[in-house]
Parts: sequence; C-alpha cells; structure tokens
Amino acid sequence: MQFLHYNFYAGPDDVVLVRLDRSANVRLLDDCAFQNYRTGSGSYRYFGGLARSSPVRLTPPRYGHWNLTVDLGAQGGSVRASVRVVPLN
Repeated sequence: MQFLHYNFYAGPDDVVLVRLDRSANVRLLDDCAFQNYRTGSGSYRYFGGLARSSPVRLTPPRYGHWNLTVDLGAQGGSVRASVRVVPLN
C-alpha cells in the first residue's frame, strides 16, 4: 500500500493539523503501531480515521515520537497533504 509518512515529536499540549486535497485515511501512530501498519503484520491502535473534510486536527495523548500516515485505502489516485504541529497555547 502506498502512503504518505510524517514523523515528529509532540504531546497533549500540541495539535497536529493535517490539510488534505481529498478524502483520505489519516492515522496518528506510535513507533510500534507504525511498524505493524507499514508491514501489514499484527494489529495496531491509532488515532484518526477517514477524513472527509480538511483540516484534520489530532492531539497526541502523550509526549513522544509520533508517525502520521495518509493513505487512500482501496481508492485509486493520489492525495496531497501538509502537516504542521502547533502548540495549543
């Protein structure tokens, strides 16, 4: 599966803003979950899901290194995205 990947450090005092040019699956994953997502092996937990409108706002539940993926699932075509981490204050 093809996907866009972004990685960054963030926490509960941040908002991850994702702008999309079309509907897509947006997932915020920790490193272990990203590894399972990438290889397609095992289950994993994530924050987010199918985004039908933009921008998408996600808040990481804890401080750490995070991975954000954007994919179209079974849909064909391509998607463009931009990602910014913005402090809540």
